[in-house]
Amino acid sequence: MVGLRRSAHRAAWILLAAGVAALVYVGYVTLNARAYQAAAQQHLSALRASDVSLPAASPSAPLAPTDGDVIGEIDIPRLGLAVAVAQGDSPAILQRGIGHLTETALPGEAGNVVLAGHRDTFFRPLRRVRVGDAVTLKTPVGDFDYLVESTAVVSPDDLEVLAPTDARTLTLITCYPFTYIGSAPNRFIVRAREVGSGARSKTTK
Repeated sequence: MVGLRRSAHRAAWILLAAGVAALVYVGYVTLNARAYQAAAQQHLSALRASDVSLPAASPSAPLAPTDGDVIGEIDIPRLGLAVAVAQGDSPAILQRGIGHLTETALPGEAGNVVLAGHRDTFFRPLRRVRVGDAVTLKTPVGDFDYLVESTAVVSPDDLEVLAPTDARTLTLITCYPFTYIGSAPNRFIVRAREVGSGARSKTTK
């Protein structure tokens, strides 16, 4: 009996330690993401206030952005979503912001611009997205406006959503269901089309 009590006591301390460690990790990840977002927004504002061009946004640009480069901000006003977008979709990038899939079009280029984000952090507001919602990609070369046309739930191996498009398209990807615990089985897709005649004049935000 004494041995059982000791084992239970030891197990309780192990669980408590694991819980504290989990809370510390979550706190670190959250603070790290906030710090990154603040630095990314500041960097983007500096780029938008200057005359630099987004790499590969024009034929004269010799280099495409490299993984980790801040290429813009996605803004969905009705959802209160405004998050910096970085090139690439590695775990480190998605932990701190929204990632642009490297093999897809860049904002301002013809084709399918694909952005990915986590359902339990930056893309969680997408659970409330509606057809007709306005989306803006703010980049160093200007602002690109989109309207949401559709949403869908697909399997993780459905690569059609990544395919190039003839129209200027924006595709947002996150895991689904939003309330699922663990590795979610499906993907939630938001598809939007660009409206207007191209980039609007950039602001300094």
